[in-house]
Amino acid sequence: MADTVSGQITDSVTQANVKVLGDAPAQAMGSLYQSLAQSTSLAAGNAVTAQQQANVLHQASTTLGLSLLYSIGTAVGSQASIDIANDKQAPVAKA
Repeated sequence: MADTVSGQITDSVTQANVKVLGDAPAQAMGSLYQSLAQSTSLAAGNAVTAQQQANVLHQASTTLGLSLLYSIGTAVGSQASIDIANDKQAPVAKA
């Protein structure tokens, strides 16, 4: 039995090892780009969700404000409009 290894086998193993080491940086960058793409898309999705929630909040506050405006009497509303037009401030209640 011979203790020597064929030169072709050692060349083949060496080339395989070099290929694995050569591919590692490209695979690492690919993984990094995928992670960045994932986090960017999540950030964009969160921004859209926040904008939708803000729109719901603004619509609700507008509805409440209009409801309050329609619930007060017309005389009070017209007097308040006149005061605003004349740049008068509301009287301050004394404690």
